[in-house]
Amino acid sequence: MIRRTLLALLTLAAACGARPTAREYDGAAAFGYLERQLAFGPRIPGTPAHERTGAWLDSLLRARADTLVVQAWAHRTAGGKDLLMRNFLARFRPEATERVLFLAHWDTRPISDGPDSRAPKAPVPGANDGASGVALLLGVADALKRQPAAVGVDLLFVDGEDYGRFADSVDVLIGSRYYAAHQPAGPRPRYAVLFDLIADKDLQIYQEGNSLVGAPDVVEQVWGIATSLGYGRYFIASPKYTLIDDHLELQKAGIRAIDVVDFDYPSWHTPDDTIDKVSAQSLQVVGDVAMAILRREKP
Repeated sequence: MIRRTLLALLTLAAACGARPTAREYDGAAAFGYLERQLAFGPRIPGTPAHERTGAWLDSLLRARADTLVVQAWAHRTAGGKDLLMRNFLARFRPEATERVLFLAHWDTRPISDGPDSRAPKAPVPGANDGASGVALLLGVADALKRQPAAVGVDLLFVDGEDYGRFADSVDVLIGSRYYAAHQPAGPRPRYAVLFDLIADKDLQIYQEGNSLVGAPDVVEQVWGIATSLGYGRYFIASPKYTLIDDHLELQKAGIRAIDVVDFDYPSWHTPDDTIDKVSAQSLQVVGDVAMAILRREKP
């Protein structure tokens, strides 16, 4: 009886022009990458946890990407401290002239100075602010390893986004600023999508103000794809926040970049940005959208 019922359902699906499909993005595996980052501890530049996380990323990306470019440099802070920084650029189909760039930051903030913080001097664990974007991109890397996109794809993991005070631009957005000034040779990407704070259990991604100014067509495209996947309740087609984030440094360099970010996150820049605030389901939603973006791009 079970076999007959299944056969009938498959026959009906075929008659309706539908076919069963499996998700190519694995949100559970991505959540495992998020957990691994938290196990290293806060990924603050200049600490052993930051160094170990960088070595882990280097190893994973070399096993997945066609080419890995590591940008390493010393950043002099406003206080005169030298910090060793690394950006990781994982390239898929590096020979392709038509490209899309995804990025996220892999560092975490050294102090919990958010408006809802209960311990301002504590480091931020970075379950959502840092680990979620990295986990999202690593899940994309897994999917591209199994099945390359029709266009070239660059996955950029930037360092030093969250180190200093945002009122002083010297010590924030460090990695994206460095990448913008040291872009790899060859064609620029058609556009770039920054993923930040995207694993909140209560996922609500509004359209970000500087993205609407710098690349409104890309915002429309991404939110349209989300809606077509049935994720309109998560990707809300309305502006709410205007943020200083890594996409601005790319915009300054002439790259049409947008920010996919859930800024309705009470644990932002607090010691409560922990594993219990994030979910594999949210990573699955955003991962499905990320892969649909790439799969719909044609040379």
